Amino acid sequence: MVSAFIAAILSTTKVRHYRLTFKLSLVMLMTSLSAEIPTQASAAIPAERAKQAAIHPVATSRELTAWLARVPLTREFPSDLDETLRSENRMFVIEMSSAPGCVPCGDLWAKLLRFSRAYGWQVRTISSSEALLRSGRLGLPWVGHPVLWVRPAADKDRLVPAAIGTDHDANLRRNIYLSTKLLTGVRPEIGLRAMSKYTGIVAPATARPIQFKRKGD
Repeated sequence: MVSAFIAAILSTTKVRHYRLTFKLSLVMLMTSLSAEIPTQASAAIPAERAKQAAIHPVATSRELTAWLARVPLTREFPSDLDETLRSENRMFVIEMSSAPGCVPCGDLWAKLLRFSRAYGWQVRTISSSEALLRSGRLGLPWVGHPVLWVRPAADKDRLVPAAIGTDHDANLRRNIYLSTKLLTGVRPEIGLRAMSKYTGIVAPATARPIQFKRKGD
């Protein structure tokens, strides 16, 4: 069930972004994997309670595995996915936020390294302050590390959030692919609708920012 908080706060948020205004359809991207909230009662759920229903802090590998088991796995892919990801590897970079002791950060980083080996992309980490700044610019609530961004290699201001929380490899590939499409002209409402939902599987709020070693350093 999609959280009432995301529905109420983000479904109408509009952002001026890379010379166009796109509506952040995050109502479709934030997956509430915890308590089921009846649709009829959604409007009555306090914003903070609904927000918590969409966020899943994990501190152990067992908790991570349990939440990931509840995340739907992408099984259908565009026919040009592999070709696009390989041909665009010099045009875009992937950046993520992280924190020490952050179990989902380590999980996502390992998956990004596999992605990088398969498609030749550069993957990096960003500081906590930069992650917060980016989230604020897009009107995203800060829910914790990790957050994954895709941007053109030559432009730090054009950004698409490809994941909030860690996710399955297949879902990450699809969202990174769709992020490149959004950054090269696909209408935002179409690209965002096709994305796998953000999982909200993040580190507890007490985690501190850290930077992993970049690929190639």
